[in-house]
Amino acid sequence: MATTNQHLQAPAEHGRGGHDLRSPHGGGQPVAAHLTTEQVWHQVAKASFAVLSHLTPAGEPRSSGVVYKTIGQRLYIATAPDSWKARHITANRRVAVTVPVRRGGLLSLLAPIPPATISFHATAIVHPADSPQVRLLLNKLASLLPEERQASAAVIEVVPEGPFVTYGVGVSLTQMRDPAAARARVPVTQEGSTQ
Repeated sequence: MATTNQHLQAPAEHGRGGHDLRSPHGGGQPVAAHLTTEQVWHQVAKASFAVLSHLTPAGEPRSSGVVYKTIGQRLYIATAPDSWKARHITANRRVAVTVPVRRGGLLSLLAPIPPATISFHATAIVHPADSPQVRLLLNKLASLLPEERQASAAVIEVVPEGPFVTYGVGVSLTQMRDPAAARARVPVTQEGSTQ
């Protein structure tokens, strides 16, 4: 089943409440849609696949496709304790994450519509399989692993930091062709939030 983020899409020229998104000084060119932290978190929580980028102990970049689950404002990834991800992230906890957001519904099957993206920096913590944190989360993370691997899996906790950098989220498909209109920077946490 194809998914869209229609609930976030603004018409090509008018934003929420009918506000004109065209710049008065840009010759009628659209400007970036305004997204809230809550709207971006909703898209991150709705998705389940991301690209996790990290460094090897030698400082070489690596990336891995991962399946994750959000709990609160954190992402959790189950992995083998001896995986490259677990070993590399234990050595250097700084990571970058990109979550693709499918756009276009059925049209994306016929036309080359790229996914929208939500990217951010984060600190990642590898919790060993026998840690109290993993035992507390096991029921919520059960869908990430087959039952026979649940007792032995390590869990990577990803704590987003700084802004979300989005492309194509909250704008029409037409606006995705205009980088200025398609990009946005949104705080990871709402003002006044402790998480």
